[in-house]
Amino acid sequence: MAKEKKTKAQEAGKVENDRIKALEEELEKAKEEIAKEKNDYLKILAEFMTYRQRTKEEREDLVKSAGADTIKGLLPVLDDCERALQLLKGSADEAAKEGTRLIYDKLFAYLKTRGLEKIEALGQKFDTDFHEAEAMIPVAEEEKKGLVYDVIQTGYTLDGKILRYAKVVVGQ
Repeated sequence: MAKEKKTKAQEAGKVENDRIKALEEELEKAKEEIAKEKNDYLKILAEFMTYRQRTKEEREDLVKSAGADTIKGLLPVLDDCERALQLLKGSADEAAKEGTRLIYDKLFAYLKTRGLEKIEALGQKFDTDFHEAEAMIPVAEEEKKGLVYDVIQTGYTLDGKILRYAKVVVGQ
């Protein structure tokens, strides 16, 4: 009888050990599954953050592009103001000069706050990154060769990118 009790106790202990092992295995599987789910979650989170950043950049580019188109549309108005100022240089009408200068200055100041910058060309070395040669004229002085002799149309950059090349006459 004592032997039977011992055997039953051993069997109960063995069953208990098997049950503990099964639970430990189940716990390990659950830990692995949780780790896998956590890894999947982190991957999805990283993809979402990348997507969010990309859409933010695309939205900013779209706004900049729309702004660039609007500013590009206003460049002929700036050109007309510059031409008007040139015509009025010889005029005795001071009110017309002052009014035209005021309009030009206000418009250019506003566009400058939006990132518009003039490309300085007159007297500069000809640079195909900023200038477009419309004509070449012979110059006697060697140091004036390759320099911009005259500006036909002012060029502009918008936030460091070329919006319109300066159309120039180059000395050769």
